[in-house]
Amino acid sequence: MHAGRLNVIYTFASLKINRVSETSSLKRNISSDEAAIQRDRKRTNLFRGLEQPVLAFLCRIMPSWVSPDMLTVVGLIGSLGVSLGFYMAKDDHRYLFISIIAFAVQWFGDSLDGRIAVYRNAARKWYGFSLDLSVDWVSTALMGVGFYFFLDDRYKILSFVFVCSYAWTMLLAIIKFKLTDEYNIDSGLFGPTEFRLAICSALFTEIVFPGSLLVFALVVVGVVSIINFVELGKVLKLGNERDAKERNAAKH
Repeated sequence: MHAGRLNVIYTFASLKINRVSETSSLKRNISSDEAAIQRDRKRTNLFRGLEQPVLAFLCRIMPSWVSPDMLTVVGLIGSLGVSLGFYMAKDDHRYLFISIIAFAVQWFGDSLDGRIAVYRNAARKWYGFSLDLSVDWVSTALMGVGFYFFLDDRYKILSFVFVCSYAWTMLLAIIKFKLTDEYNIDSGLFGPTEFRLAICSALFTEIVFPGSLLVFALVVVGVVSIINFVELGKVLKLGNERDAKERNAAKH
């Protein structure tokens, strides 16, 4: 009887130890994958602690036949969906749910295309950089067009200002990359993921409280403009420092 109980206890303890070991191993793998997909860039965004483990997990389970370019196309399709949702919602705001779902699709494709290439050690730095920026610009323009059709005629200029503000953000990122050779897609705690979440929250609020999206758009344009001016100051400082280094190097 005692021997039977001891066997049960021993078996239970062994299962417990194995489970703890497997959990620890899984955590190590996830941590290792997180480091692997971010070795070419530094992230500072607010939700990076939640986002990066998810991206690492998705990279690990992604079928091998899914290529980075395919994910780029998925992200572009998501942008088309966002624009379509805006266009359809001009008569019925409930269609903004299409845009919210499409933003999730866009996040999936846009966040994973470069990360899966890095994870598989198949990154093409300049090809990926060129394609990513080009698709980002097309996506921004598409969403701006959809937003244009959604707004009343009196406020359509906001869509143009929105696109220009985000384009300035992209331009500053390119200039900083040229000056530092480090590509950073975040402005402090605010990155593309936070931007998408903020817009989706505003779209949901617009469905419940029509007219609130206009206020949000004004606030976003103002905040993005302020961030851009701050980033411009940093970029000019970096440019001045690089000029000084090049002058000193030329003297020697």
